[in-house]
Amino acid sequence: MSKVTVVGAGNVGATCANVLAFNEVADEVVMLDVKEGVSEGKAMDMMQTAQLLGFDTTVVGCTNDYEKTANSDVVVITSGIPRKPGMTREELIGVNAGIVKSVAQNILKYSPNAILVVISNPMDTMTYLSLKSLGLPKNRIIGMGGALDSSRFKYFLSQALGCNANEVEGMVIGGHGDTTMIPLARLATYKGQPVNQLLSEEKLNEVVASTMIGGATLTKLLGTSAWYAPGAAGAYVVESIIHNQKK
Repeated sequence: MSKVTVVGAGNVGATCANVLAFNEVADEVVMLDVKEGVSEGKAMDMMQTAQLLGFDTTVVGCTNDYEKTANSDVVVITSGIPRKPGMTREELIGVNAGIVKSVAQNILKYSPNAILVVISNPMDTMTYLSLKSLGLPKNRIIGMGGALDSSRFKYFLSQALGCNANEVEGMVIGGHGDTTMIPLARLATYKGQPVNQLLSEEKLNEVVASTMIGGATLTKLLGTSAWYAPGAAGAYVVESIIHNQKK
């Protein structure tokens, strides 16, 4: 049986758990949160959609009970405070660093062989912090930024091309930050055709710029960090690991 734990039952964590359950990525999904009743309530709510949506995954919620996360194959860390409009991801380091480090240490007490997927902001820093403080091999601590940023890149490309995002191939490398990510525009394609043959240089530059500030744009609109795409990106990475998809 496969088991995934999601630490943090806020918007991002709950979305991630819901996508994992709906796609039946694992046999069991555990949500853990520090606020009493939140993860239990959201888990129950999700389980009441199982018959409606047709999934068999069991979703369990718990409050700070790391023993219930024991023997997890993959653990997704979403803990910490989200961004507010005008904030950079880096401004969250002081608060979220201690939270993420404590969570990771507690997780490994009960799941010493787990692979960690980090979503907490600033994601690059939290991933590196986990690597340096836990002493795990680097292939067991993974940030989900590449999956999220690439998905946003493909969305903006599809908007510019007037097509479905699933018809576009594109990748973003570099950091998960407004100035550090690198959308690989010259390698992006639409149905196998390079997009730089279909879009003007000016339009392609607009797509790249929109991708790089994609998170900040949503934070300004929503008043807090986005959650649907980040949660789904985390689930996407977990599915690749659990099913050895080599994505």
